[in-house]
Amino acid sequence: MTEQPLQIVILAGGLGTRVSSVSNSVPKSMLDINGRPFIAYQLQMLQRNGIKRVLICAGHLGEKIQSFVGDGSSLGMDIEFSFDGTNLLGTAGAIRRALPGIAENFFVTYGDSYLRCDYSAIQSVFFRSEKSALMTVYKNSGKWDKSNVEFVNHQVVAYDKKNRNPRMCHIDYGLGLFKRQAFERIKREEFFDLATLYQQLLGEGDLEAYEVTDRFYEIGSPEGLEETRRYLALQSEV
Repeated sequence: MTEQPLQIVILAGGLGTRVSSVSNSVPKSMLDINGRPFIAYQLQMLQRNGIKRVLICAGHLGEKIQSFVGDGSSLGMDIEFSFDGTNLLGTAGAIRRALPGIAENFFVTYGDSYLRCDYSAIQSVFFRSEKSALMTVYKNSGKWDKSNVEFVNHQVVAYDKKNRNPRMCHIDYGLGLFKRQAFERIKREEFFDLATLYQQLLGEGDLEAYEVTDRFYEIGSPEGLEETRRYLALQSEV
């Protein structure tokens, strides 16, 4: 039986400090990319991969994203929103707050990432693993950003964004898969980072991994923003 594409949670909160010179008045997801907001490209790419259910965890200026995408019907998608509120909750804390609107199993990605990969294949590996989470990794070798994953025999053996070791040649690609239960350990309205949750699950032997071969694009830095603009300008499909 063919698996139906899962819901995806897009983390679009935060203050966008690394690109503050161009995003003081709009959230990163709404930054102009060749005449269109970045999120238009991101959502259309996800839709082409069969993903139609989306929940956007929004924060600073998130109402501008909501005003643009609406309920997603114009894209053939079902889009809902969860807002951080007055306190920053961190990436995992925002997902914990949104759990009432999240499916039993779901993808997680970031509002500043454009990730062309085989979502169906990744989902299949996740279900076969029967683990609570899956992290996608890419052999970055420090090229696009600082590598933070030690990946051996198709498994993550170390993951740390602050305390890196010389054997870390891969990077957290920015796409994860989770069971709801992984977030139920977090208290509601508690600040909690997704990286911390990944580390906890890794320590418990409850983290699967999937290595992707296509590099990531991001708009979280001025350099990444310009590189993504150039890349998407060349993609006739978008």
